[in-house]
Amino acid sequence: MISLAVFTDEVSQDPDVAIRLAKEFDLEGVEIRSVWEKPPHKLDIGDIERLKNKLDAAGLRVFGISAPFFKSDIGSDKAYREHLDILRACIRLAKALDTNLVRVFAFWKQDPLEAYWDKMLERYQEPVRIAQAEGVILGLENEASTMIGTGLETRRFVDALGASVVKPLWDPSNELFADDGQTPYPDGYEHVKKDMVHFHIKDAVKNSPEGPVCVPMLEGDIDYRGQFSALVQDGYTGCIALETHWRPKPEQIEKTLLDRPGGSQFSELGEEASRICLQHTIPLLRELGIR
Repeated sequence: MISLAVFTDEVSQDPDVAIRLAKEFDLEGVEIRSVWEKPPHKLDIGDIERLKNKLDAAGLRVFGISAPFFKSDIGSDKAYREHLDILRACIRLAKALDTNLVRVFAFWKQDPLEAYWDKMLERYQEPVRIAQAEGVILGLENEASTMIGTGLETRRFVDALGASVVKPLWDPSNELFADDGQTPYPDGYEHVKKDMVHFHIKDAVKNSPEGPVCVPMLEGDIDYRGQFSALVQDGYTGCIALETHWRPKPEQIEKTLLDRPGGSQFSELGEEASRICLQHTIPLLRELGIR
């Protein structure tokens, strides 16, 4: 069965607000990024216990921890050490919230990719060892602001690593934002579908006057009817997580906030936006037999 979730901070920094929305739409759970103005690796023991109690009382599952891991400069040894600590903290959070998935990235984008390829693989050896020892999966998200922005690049990097603990986390909208991206569905998806561990949804228009911009679900350029249908046909049994990224007032979300989500400025108007996106998406999921 495919589950449906929402990022809590795409609704509010207050998890009670996100929980109410998740229950309103009969979602199976949530994804955790920032809570109470704190990124996931900054949540302390008290925060984690309080959050877990709220989610357990609501009967909601945590489907993943959206860590900012390796949204960093590949050339900085200091950042490398700091991000290994971020990963360890997010793994502790994942275990406390009964999930084995931590979302990760592959460094801020620099060109050409080939010049940094071996360094990327080297930098990932220790995270792989940590994940193996802890029994967690690192979901590598394609993200246009990082070195790995497309399904094709994700496939190549995951295969080069050859580590069962690193699997593709597919975001079709991020493929749309990538300069060298393919059509998100079916082309981008084709590269990641065989071992995709998790699926983020948001919608976007590529050729607006401002360049690529996020829009309400099913109002953009991504063929979500085809994409959702393919999930069923391909036997996907994981989670679809709404990462709204659009707000009713476009100026509410600046590019810097999209690259580094978190805090009340990012979450402003998120409840209204996420409600609209769920209202658009759930009828299609029902039509396709997913809900």
